[in-house]
Amino acid sequence: MKKRSSGVLLHISSLPGEFGIGDFGKGAYDFLDFLEISGQKNWQILPIGITGYGDSPYQSFSAFAGNPYFIDLNELIDMGFLDKKVVDKADFGKNKHKVDYEKLYYNKMPLLRLAYENSKIKLTYELEKFYESEKSWLEDFALYMAIKANNDNKSWIDWEKGFENSKTPKVEAFKVTHKEEIFFWVFTQYYFFKQWYALKSVAASKGISIIGDLPIYVAEDSADVWSNPKLFKLGKNTKPISVAGCPPDAFSATGQLWGNPIYNWEYMAEQNYAWWITRIAYSLKMFDTIRIDHFRGFEAYWEIPYGDPTAENGQWTKGPGKALFVAVKEALGDVNIIAEDLGYLTEGVIELREFTGFPGMKILQFAFDAREESDYLPHNYTENFLAYTGTHDNETISGWMDNVAKADRDFAIDYLKLDRGEGYHWGFIRGVWSSTAYLAIAQMQDFLGLDNKSRMNFPSTLGGNWVWRISKHDLSQALAKKMKHITKLYGRL
Repeated sequence: MKKRSSGVLLHISSLPGEFGIGDFGKGAYDFLDFLEISGQKNWQILPIGITGYGDSPYQSFSAFAGNPYFIDLNELIDMGFLDKKVVDKADFGKNKHKVDYEKLYYNKMPLLRLAYENSKIKLTYELEKFYESEKSWLEDFALYMAIKANNDNKSWIDWEKGFENSKTPKVEAFKVTHKEEIFFWVFTQYYFFKQWYALKSVAASKGISIIGDLPIYVAEDSADVWSNPKLFKLGKNTKPISVAGCPPDAFSATGQLWGNPIYNWEYMAEQNYAWWITRIAYSLKMFDTIRIDHFRGFEAYWEIPYGDPTAENGQWTKGPGKALFVAVKEALGDVNIIAEDLGYLTEGVIELREFTGFPGMKILQFAFDAREESDYLPHNYTENFLAYTGTHDNETISGWMDNVAKADRDFAIDYLKLDRGEGYHWGFIRGVWSSTAYLAIAQMQDFLGLDNKSRMNFPSTLGGNWVWRISKHDLSQALAKKMKHITKLYGRL
């Protein structure tokens, strides 16, 4: 039974901290304390996989591995694996409100390598034990990253001949000659998961559920595609035949070209969707609930010829539909999954979501079109939904109010009875919190009333995304008190 509650959307990278990016250190535990005193029962985050091109958490080198940037260096200092004086000299970027991924790459990663060198003798048993327990994915990931480092960090498609997949003689020889580099990546995952599960345990002790994010696709530059080529639609030259994206719409004249390889759904069906079952089971171990991104892609997906410069020449292709989720239920039982069902929804997508029983999403920012009635207006919600002010892909509420057409803005003011004195963002939060949706969530930016300079992502753009961070001063007692008040007022405490 889904209990009425509320929560905050804030990615790990956006937490305050001293090492250039939010991590699993003090800033994360302080945020859990803030959620507790503000009456919030849910913390939603973005994917926490290791990021690749464009620093997007939706383009990861692995569907299973975690991002080493999130490792709290203080634990490594406390263990004696790093010298605090050396860490203090490292340049992680001067702006505490923005992540500088280039500085992290050139300065934080070498510190992790140094920590590995200083710890590998002491941690030999722990690392070997961890490697064996997670070998089903960790072997391929650590090997992939080691070979990648040996090939100027290029994607596997551009590696020298003999490394086309994980089973070649050259790869087997590489395992023997580069064990140290392979086990550096094992080390990163050991500490990532050690610190993550410690954080998750504290969240559970406070009654806070963590909502994770599962991207529907994996990156072309990933251990998953390299080590499991049969799972994807690849040509004889190992390059993808087609890639994923979204068709042209009102927001993008040429559509969205994501570039992720398309799954070979026929082969996956022959395997009874074993890879997906493993992936979902693994994610449900990491999180209390998972949000599956681009859920509509399971009903039908936009397939674009590989090499096309835009998404315009794509076509809709039928996805696995109900068969996938029947297999998941048979293997795992009832699962805590949220269907990200935004965008163009056909009757087939709605039918699939209702068949699974997964709750969908409602975005209040999408509701205000003065020309027509919208399904996103709160009076049209039912209980089996999550209601949001906006997501990481949206403008902040303050930014939206600054930029939206006057008629739509006036509609929002009238419908929500917005009070400029209180702040328009609080009116949107009240609109979501008072709705019938069983779970209400707002971005941290909206609680703080920030404009679009604090936006997390501008879809279809590269650079300047995924960088926003809060400061510890943003998590004030006054804000927590106000959040708790409206949460109690609307029966979500």
